Amino acid sequence: MSNIKLGVEVISAHGLFHRDKQNSCSPFVELKFDSQIFRTTNKHNDPDPIWHECFYFVVSDPSVLSNRTLEAHVYSYQNESDAKPFLGKVRVNGTSFVPRSEAAPFNYPLEKRSVFSRARGELALRVFITDDPSITPSDPTPVPESTRAYLPSPRREPVHSIVTADDSYLATDERTEVKPKTRTFHNVTPSANQQPAVDYGIHEMRAAPMPPRVVQVNGPGPSSHQLPPDFSVKETSPFLGGGRIVGGRVVRGTERPASGTYDLVEEMRFLFVRVVKARDLPTKDLTGSLDPFVEVRIGNFKGVTTHFNKNSDPEWNQVFAFAKDNLQWNILEVVVKDKDIILDDFVGIVRFDLHEVQSRVPPDSPLAPEWYRLENKKGEKKKSEIMLAVWYGTQADEAFGDAIFSDSLPYSDSSNIISANLRSKVYHSPRLWYLRVRIIEAQDVIIASDKSRTPEAFVRIQIGNQMLKTRVSQKSIHPKWGEEFMFVVPEPFEEHMILSVEDHSAPSRDEPVGKAVIPLSAVERRTDDRPLRGRWVHLDDSISDAMDDDKAKKVKFATRLQFAAVLDGGYHVFDESTYYSSDLRATARPLWKSAIGVLELGILNANGLHPMKTRDGKGTSDTYVVAKYGHKWVRSRTVINSLSPKYNEQYTWEVFDPATVLTICVLDNAHFAAGNGGNNGRDQTIGKVRIRLSTLQTGRVYTHAYPLLVLQPSGLKKRGELHLAVRFTCTSLSNMLMKYTKPLLPKMHYIQPLSVNQQEGLRVQAFNIIVARLGRSEPPLRREVVEYMTDWKTNLFSMRRSKANFFRFTTVFSGVISVWKWLGQVCAWRTPVTTALVHVLYTMLVLFPEMILPTVFLYMAVIGLWNYRFKPRFPPHMDTKLSYAESVNADELDEEFDIFPTIKGPEIVKMRYDRLRIVAGKIQSVVGDIAAQGERVQALLSWRDPRATAIFVTFCFIVAMVLYITPFKLFALLSGYYFMRHPKLRHRIPSAPLNFFRRLPAMTDSML
Repeated sequence: MSNIKLGVEVISAHGLFHRDKQNSCSPFVELKFDSQIFRTTNKHNDPDPIWHECFYFVVSDPSVLSNRTLEAHVYSYQNESDAKPFLGKVRVNGTSFVPRSEAAPFNYPLEKRSVFSRARGELALRVFITDDPSITPSDPTPVPESTRAYLPSPRREPVHSIVTADDSYLATDERTEVKPKTRTFHNVTPSANQQPAVDYGIHEMRAAPMPPRVVQVNGPGPSSHQLPPDFSVKETSPFLGGGRIVGGRVVRGTERPASGTYDLVEEMRFLFVRVVKARDLPTKDLTGSLDPFVEVRIGNFKGVTTHFNKNSDPEWNQVFAFAKDNLQWNILEVVVKDKDIILDDFVGIVRFDLHEVQSRVPPDSPLAPEWYRLENKKGEKKKSEIMLAVWYGTQADEAFGDAIFSDSLPYSDSSNIISANLRSKVYHSPRLWYLRVRIIEAQDVIIASDKSRTPEAFVRIQIGNQMLKTRVSQKSIHPKWGEEFMFVVPEPFEEHMILSVEDHSAPSRDEPVGKAVIPLSAVERRTDDRPLRGRWVHLDDSISDAMDDDKAKKVKFATRLQFAAVLDGGYHVFDESTYYSSDLRATARPLWKSAIGVLELGILNANGLHPMKTRDGKGTSDTYVVAKYGHKWVRSRTVINSLSPKYNEQYTWEVFDPATVLTICVLDNAHFAAGNGGNNGRDQTIGKVRIRLSTLQTGRVYTHAYPLLVLQPSGLKKRGELHLAVRFTCTSLSNMLMKYTKPLLPKMHYIQPLSVNQQEGLRVQAFNIIVARLGRSEPPLRREVVEYMTDWKTNLFSMRRSKANFFRFTTVFSGVISVWKWLGQVCAWRTPVTTALVHVLYTMLVLFPEMILPTVFLYMAVIGLWNYRFKPRFPPHMDTKLSYAESVNADELDEEFDIFPTIKGPEIVKMRYDRLRIVAGKIQSVVGDIAAQGERVQALLSWRDPRATAIFVTFCFIVAMVLYITPFKLFALLSGYYFMRHPKLRHRIPSAPLNFFRRLPAMTDSML
């Protein structure tokens, strides 16, 4: 049997709710864990009781300890009744159990038992784990009956005066049956003559933290499928800057964080070293010059600045950050050296005792750097000086973003990797506009080379890499088109729109007639659907002439073009998939509403990452995290040579709509010279996490370890776990609730809607603009990163995705099918009682039709309240079963990852084409059957079958006469009773109306 025990010290409570008539309460605490129950003494008329009573539970199975939950219920004792008024409860997850040496008292807020419960106040507990064999489970002494002792209710299981761990010594009551597998304990405050002091021992358990609790987050209700533990989200209870996270709430300890800005990440302390500049450095080379650089060394960690050629007064202004937990030496050495081909020459050194370094906590001003004399090899300090600033700080420091970190430095010279590619940065994608261009007509289109020929003109419109053209007009010197085009243009409007009129003189030959250049900054902007205003422009022979304003004024006669252009700011420009959109606002700022909340993301760490490259004969990874929400992209720093990197970076976004998605992905940095990524310089994807804001409760802190799943041609792979902390804070509840009544997209999408093909084409243009803009940043977010974040290739065909969508379709309509099957069982009288009740309900609804709608809505309300028990407590994650990723075969995966157009061999393409034809044939048959049923309905009155139409028309006349005479309620009752008639009154052959319908003609026989 295991020696591990769970210790719970009930310390105190305060602010309890008063429940009795005298406006007071006599509280006691009931602890429940693993079918064991402990109870404290009750405190008479004390709303702020103090107990300091300790209990020890037996842990039967330590392997599932993280899945257990400790419950502490607070009740109020009443002398005159047997009732126990409920004051509140506390639930402590097994993931927060720590060894006794690390345990600290926490004030847990009391939760309600139900929606109608009233609870307030806090309960102070100290929960810990120990394996000390000298500690035995609680064995309290007999308690004398008094008004201060707790008396159990006779309606519940009695509490025995003496209970020991051995069942053979349990005191039993012959009049009461004791429930098996449940042991109830009673404890009082120990005194000197009752119980001797317990020696807790010195050898307590110091094991690794308990594994997090696995939770199923995909779909509420008991019918949701269970995912494998490796592919499931795990709830964690980390200790962050604001306190320990327990059940989504922050439980603050006794120590306050150094800075309250970063309360969703673990506080990491760094030693910051800012190397500013140096002066009066001595010369070292024979030429009398100096190529200085600086080495910052602490033990095995070394950071190197850039070097300057022939400069005795260099300026670096670089910051190095060394994690305080990794410091292996108490001396910081700042060494100035002279760069040489073979061996670098020593110039001078400055040493710092780390015990003397001061700490800086924001919002304090930055530490002022100071001049320090350099010490040469002989220990002499001459006139050479270096300006430095050394201090301890956290990730809240302003220098954090520009620093070069110790976990981003290898153990060798780091001069080849000191670049911005390793630093954390924030990006803002450009604001995109739709440009609507209407080409109306042209006048005096004359071919300069052959003026006698009538041109066949068209207009080519080019903006950057985007180019569209009109149709070719009929032969005329005054052609007309009247066509409209849409483009995507970014701010600031640096590019020009080039309008070129060309003559289609031959099938493969277009001759230019003239060009006009329109600056985008001069184009009118609008936010509504007011009409476009046309304008005339003169065409010039070349682009340079078109951009010359002075020459345009001198032209008296030239070909003219009439067009209309406007920047539409009333649309939202889609740059990502509609289902994963992180921003739904219109482009124009005047249409933006105030923010409804704030989204905070804490990127904690990653665990168990898969090696993505080899370095020094070992597998390793150089990972960083990218998160996107709205126009703001964030990139964490790159952690070198680590399969369990710690980031602890926190970012914030403003939220304007809850129906948006936050996307986070983990990538391996392939642009690190010391590693061999083997992927042609492309950053490799490790995994992705999506979090929909509408699934988050406001004010709650979600701390989970998300599995990083990647689908590869070889199958589904798990490449590690990403630990995140997410909090959505609502600043205006009324505005957020009103969002659910507003249109999802701006009004221009409904006033002048864009076609599906237009939206897809414009999305391609927007994607290319964002890729180009983010690729020009430093460090750049490359194309593969943007493609992975925006799910760029999800619109391509995939057999796996098609099967997954088909099963989603069947799941959605499974409820309707279940209701139909249940109705069939009612009509078959499988359960006579149920059928009789349905008859009664149907009769009531027919006799009182005004009760139909209230009954329907009441039924839906009851179903919603019933499903409240199964509501998901955590945000959903990638579902491998829903995605059909676990049972997909290799050939389907190979087809999904094939590029477009394909590069596979003819045999493979033929095989896949035949398979696609089979699937399309089945879909074709289903669509044809549905169309045939609709055509039969149309044939009832189309006289395609004259006898059938005559029969149906006669039947309609007879039914109309009968319904005119017969009360509608009687007709409805008889029809319902006939539909639910007993099976003995039914025939096995189809009914006459069904036979009549199936004989009606369809248009199938008219198809070729």
